Amino acid sequence: MMRTVDVDGRKLSTWVSGESLDPSRKTLVFIHGSAGDHTNWIYQYSTLKDRFQVAVLELPGHGQSEGPGEQSVDVYVEWVRKTIATLGIARPILIGHSLGSAISLTFAVRHGSLLTGIVTVGSGARMPVNPALLEGLKTNPGPIYEMAVKFSFTKANRERFGKIMVESMSRVDPMIFHGDLTACDRLDLTETAGSIRVPTLVVCGDDDKMTPPSLSEFLRDTIPGAKLARIPEAGHFAMMENPEAFNQVLSEFAESL
Repeated sequence: MMRTVDVDGRKLSTWVSGESLDPSRKTLVFIHGSAGDHTNWIYQYSTLKDRFQVAVLELPGHGQSEGPGEQSVDVYVEWVRKTIATLGIARPILIGHSLGSAISLTFAVRHGSLLTGIVTVGSGARMPVNPALLEGLKTNPGPIYEMAVKFSFTKANRERFGKIMVESMSRVDPMIFHGDLTACDRLDLTETAGSIRVPTLVVCGDDDKMTPPSLSEFLRDTIPGAKLARIPEAGHFAMMENPEAFNQVLSEFAESL
């Protein structure tokens, strides 16, 4: 069910697994990526909401959340922190995809004591963005959406998800998408990721072209105690392309905490 919360004067939408959230229960909080919304996590919400308490956030300017969006991961972290506090969630497991994983990692660096653990999906300590993508979103966003889909999904999954994802991205203001990618481009956790002290699961698709597995391997090697799970037959959207395998590794990690 959708729940709207007021955070600093903005109405932000969150999809939660029940009418009220119990602070004593283990809670999974999901954060989508650039130009995303709660539907990016539909296979997790529908499957895991009976096993865990679940909240799927929509960042400002995305989905049904108000606001212009941001251009900084640090600023998005504060929106997430305040939203979690407003919802009354205590020490969640923070699960992020792409931009959302940058938010999860940075949250763990800055506010690790507020978390039980983090899961990153399609991530890296740095996530540089091709300048042509940023410029294209300003002048002619249509081809950029098509290009993003091409590099986000494996060839086998492109037909299944391509049209849906182009339509989804098209619902977001191109300049909000631009801001999201700018935030990713500015990310640099190469010197600070090693300071993370919460349990960490690093997930990547075996065939991720956006954020190649080598970036996830760096996180695994840099964050103390981090574990790496590679999802077969999946690209950048591992949680959508192979939800059965993804949900299994996520559930095992969450239940271990």
